Amino acid sequence: MNQSVGIRSLAVTFPSVVRTNDYFRENFPELIAVAEDQSLAKILSSSKSNSNQSSDPWVQEAKPYLSDLFRGTVERRALGLGESSLTLELDAARKALEAAKLSLSEIDLLLVSSFFSENLHLGNAAYLAEQLGINCPAWNLDSMCASGVVALQTASAFIRSGEYKNILVVTSCTFSRFLDAKDTVQFSLGDGASAFVVAPLKENQGILGTKAINSHESCGIFFNALSTDANGNPKMVVRANRKTGKKVGPLFSKYLHECCFGALEAANITLDQIDFFTCFTATAWYSDFCVRELGIDPEKTINVYPKYGNIGAVSTVANLYHAAESNKIRPNDLVLFYSHGFVSSAAAIVMRWGDVALGPVPTPSESLMKEKELAKVAV
Repeated sequence: MNQSVGIRSLAVTFPSVVRTNDYFRENFPELIAVAEDQSLAKILSSSKSNSNQSSDPWVQEAKPYLSDLFRGTVERRALGLGESSLTLELDAARKALEAAKLSLSEIDLLLVSSFFSENLHLGNAAYLAEQLGINCPAWNLDSMCASGVVALQTASAFIRSGEYKNILVVTSCTFSRFLDAKDTVQFSLGDGASAFVVAPLKENQGILGTKAINSHESCGIFFNALSTDANGNPKMVVRANRKTGKKVGPLFSKYLHECCFGALEAANITLDQIDFFTCFTATAWYSDFCVRELGIDPEKTINVYPKYGNIGAVSTVANLYHAAESNKIRPNDLVLFYSHGFVSSAAAIVMRWGDVALGPVPTPSESLMKEKELAKVAV
């Protein structure tokens, strides 16, 4: 029998700035006026024009959001003064280590995925190792938005091989540093970081089966372009081509089915045995799309998109964290963990949830705190 390996601790962290939709209305009135002609609208333009005729699940789930200029985004976090991808990663890493009750000397390998790193030509791994004061190997791992899932699969394989015992995985996404102020794609993107420790677990807990594929069909659909900021410094921006709207739905479906059912087969588990499902909430309706495609009970999933927007590789891990923190996932539950990354990989993991230690709950935004206070008054 394979050694039981999985997540021992899990933490997330987010920057201090909260951008509501009013932020864009107040600061980008010209962009709001022409928003329907910008790239975020173009991604869905084919869906919008054919929404009455199409039976495509992606189109059907997107329909309720087409009249919303922000496509279901409510809030997103953005880097504040003195914050960076590195500071977010450092905070998340420390929280995960503290939750796991492990010292730095007990970590054998550091895997880091930074989208994007502080240096365009290098990942953050060595810089994060320096900030942590850790001496183990530190590797950059990149599989775009699937990086968290792929890193978990990679770390598990290393531990089962006997090469390492405790591996710290850190992911970050700092879209706000690279947004084009003239493009509505900024409406949907946010910043954040996650960290988890992968280690041996009790028998029959942890990872039971995995399936990963490459996503070569998505080459050119989304791409990163090198630009310059107002001061002439290099800046990476995210672009989408005109055919994106027609291609994303079929690819989302293909990757979801192939990876999830492949992981279930590898684990010798059926879909109806799964207690909870978490995915990369790339849009407000992505989890609904997955529920529809797989035939999952909507109560068995979670969607943090309205709270954070699209936060890349952090998204799937943040969904996992909030599901566990709210007791939607309990010890010994079977969890299906999935994400896709364009121009990289898509991957799914079936795991039996262990006694996972969680880092502190992220500080809620002001609007969320107001909502909670109003709820208390209503009660």
